[in-house]
Amino acid sequence: MAKVIDKLSVFFPAYNEEKCIKQTVEKADKILKEIAKDYEIIIINDGSKDKTGEISDGLAKKNKKIKVIHHNPNRGYGGALKSGLYAARYPWVAFTDSDGQFDFSEITKLIDTQKRSKADMVIGYYLKRAVPFYRKINSFLWQQVVAFLFGLRVRDIDCGFKLFKKQVIEKIPSLESERGAFITTEFLIKTKKSGFKIVEIGVSHFPDSAGGSTGASLRVIINSFIDLFKLWSKLR
Repeated sequence: MAKVIDKLSVFFPAYNEEKCIKQTVEKADKILKEIAKDYEIIIINDGSKDKTGEISDGLAKKNKKIKVIHHNPNRGYGGALKSGLYAARYPWVAFTDSDGQFDFSEITKLIDTQKRSKADMVIGYYLKRAVPFYRKINSFLWQQVVAFLFGLRVRDIDCGFKLFKKQVIEKIPSLESERGAFITTEFLIKTKKSGFKIVEIGVSHFPDSAGGSTGASLRVIINSFIDLFKLWSKLR
């Protein structure tokens, strides 16, 4: 396979993913060797209580392309995402989930879409989202509120597969979300408001075999709406 990108940072937020972190990272490493002239893989071990950190450290010892950031205690998805975003060194950055719900080989779809569109950010949307129906309803209603308040109209705000220029992180206002699920919404709102071009591409999605998502808990939903209205008030 021909090299399709120069330098790329890839990071994986991980919390209690001992069952799949090794497979996820090794698959990404194999693909990146084929498509990138240079790359790095960053695992964000967000205070895992299982062997995620130990397994990640083992991977890093064997492969100089891999590094691990440990959070202690757990900071939540927002904190993990920010650690990855600000630690990435290369001009292009991508992230996706560490639980095997995405096919990392589809990174080439995001790269090809960027080259055709000259976008600053390419975000995935689920071709067929492998989650319960109520999760789909929650996401739909959330996106309607975000579109109404901020004019951000995309097919899926929270799809965990994105590619973007490092310049986006350097230019937009600092991300503030930490514990809630609001972080990706804040990221896209600030990217759009800063004038960067966002395009979308469909990606595959598979069931979470570990069943560890907390994105639909009442506490997370309430915190996300609190963060949403705080940002709306600040940007008005």
